[in-house]
Amino acid sequence: MTDIRQKKENVKMHLKNLRQNLKKMHLEVTEELIMPQPEDVKKLMNKMDQLLKLIESK
Repeated sequence: MTDIRQKKENVKMHLKNLRQNLKKMHLEVTEELIMPQPEDVKKLMNKMDQLLKLIESK
């Protein structure tokens, strides 16, 4: 697999994981009226930072 193709797959994987986490958090807030824990929000922010670094890397 080429380096570009591998990066693309990694980005897809990260996006899919972020999307799942955000959907779960959204459901907790809207349906169960549970606010997310600050550490959970921080974890998602870190994952987004990792994704940005992956995308920006050459």
